Amino acid sequence: VLAELIEKFVSHLSESRTDCYFNTGSYKAIDAYVKKENLSSVQQLGVEMTVRYGKYLNLLKEDAENGLCFVLMNCEEFLKQQQRTVVSSLCCLQKHYAGYDWFASSIFLIMSGDREKTLTFLQQFSHLLVSAFLWLPRLHLSMHLPVTTVEYGIHPVYFCSAHHVEMLLKAELPLVCSAFHMSGFTPSQICLQWITQCFWNYMDWSEICYYIAICIFLGPDYQIYMCISVFRHLQQDILKHTEA
Repeated sequence: VLAELIEKFVSHLSESRTDCYFNTGSYKAIDAYVKKENLSSVQQLGVEMTVRYGKYLNLLKEDAENGLCFVLMNCEEFLKQQQRTVVSSLCCLQKHYAGYDWFASSIFLIMSGDREKTLTFLQQFSHLLVSAFLWLPRLHLSMHLPVTTVEYGIHPVYFCSAHHVEMLLKAELPLVCSAFHMSGFTPSQICLQWITQCFWNYMDWSEICYYIAICIFLGPDYQIYMCISVFRHLQQDILKHTEA
């Protein structure tokens, strides 16, 4: 039901000019060279983890690995069309996105391992503003960002979402904010980790689905509210650890 709902919602928005924030051009998926060996070691490990998790949730079949590789490699090719060339020694500014694409993997699971549905959804989703915040590889070396922003190598999720989480945390949860300040560790670092991994390893699968759906339906600012609500939920534990 969720797959069908987000599919129809995103398809509808991507057909509306006023809702299309990014102009992404057209792309035709290719089957050639889509093998696990063509992925980086980090991506290969991510594929194994995703498939294992998907089978544990009874969402994927035996041949799911090839389908996920197909999605990841085509996403990389599709997004490459919208990237600019930057000469930098920073690891995060090399040709390929340095991490694993947790968002695309989440959508693959939501779509029960249907590679065509997943890729079509991601291509339509990439037109929308919310894709910049939910799908981190979306803005890797992106021509949609000012060149100075790209050269700094700092993702907009960090200086937009994570920054606003810190501002709200001061007002909403001053004790949690003080606890972080005393530890010398910033809430924005934690939030960036949560958001980059789509809350994998932090929330149950149903909650991960709620997070993705809420942000798609209600807008990217709900990513901030979600992080604040998690900090509120963890407040007693955070304060207890601070005292200890």
